[in-house]
Amino acid sequence: MSSNPPEILPLGVRKFPIARFKGELFQDGSDFVAQEVPVALIFNGISHAVMLATPSDLEDFALGFGLTEGLLISKAELFGVEQKRVEQGIEVHLEVSSACEWRLKERRRTLAGRTGCGLCGTDSLFQVRQKLNPVSALAIKKQSILKAQSELQNQQTLQLLTGATHAAAWIDISGEIVRIREDVGRHNALDKLIGSLINIQPQTSAGFICVTSRASFEMVQKAIYIGSPLLAAVSAPTDFAIEIAKSNNLALAGFIRGNGLVAYTFPERFK
Repeated sequence: MSSNPPEILPLGVRKFPIARFKGELFQDGSDFVAQEVPVALIFNGISHAVMLATPSDLEDFALGFGLTEGLLISKAELFGVEQKRVEQGIEVHLEVSSACEWRLKERRRTLAGRTGCGLCGTDSLFQVRQKLNPVSALAIKKQSILKAQSELQNQQTLQLLTGATHAAAWIDISGEIVRIREDVGRHNALDKLIGSLINIQPQTSAGFICVTSRASFEMVQKAIYIGSPLLAAVSAPTDFAIEIAKSNNLALAGFIRGNGLVAYTFPERFK
């Protein structure tokens, strides 16, 4: 007697038995659930951060996080990445340059003795706003942005199965999705995308980033870091995000839904 082959699920998805209630109806069944795993980022044996993340594209995540947090100056400072499954989660070991290790030790030294911080790895208000290079201005057709947001919904493999993940995508000027990354955390998804983009080295001044979340100041800073001239978000930005976008020449759009969007900076660039 033959048995059914085991169901193959995408990395980052698990299947659980559930009970579904609808009105007076009750039905046993199963559902797909997004994985949320503690991921420790360890630089040359020094543990820097533990993030709750979807356990996919973790090498991209490690590179993107290291760069956008200012620990890595360039990809050349990252010599290797190794993942280790442990009982509590996943350890991602990064072999980095001595200069990167020094930066990490300096940051840890300045934080020693503190009972907590609102921004992980930040010890003063001066470190909240990173020193960034303003991005190049680029006019992008509104229809390209709307097209990207519509297609993004259909290309989110994990979200379509679980309904619990965010996505960040790199879009060309015609509105076609070039690269997409997903995670239970919106910042993680964007860090994964940035790490991936560093590897393929697209012309970042000729495309833009689209995210399925609100646009916080951190999301704006990460978009500016990679050189994207536009950040398009499905939800709203914060006032701090708008200020940083303006001061760094970034076009910022929110509430991209159906056939409309809201331009929060540089509306003349949305042709």
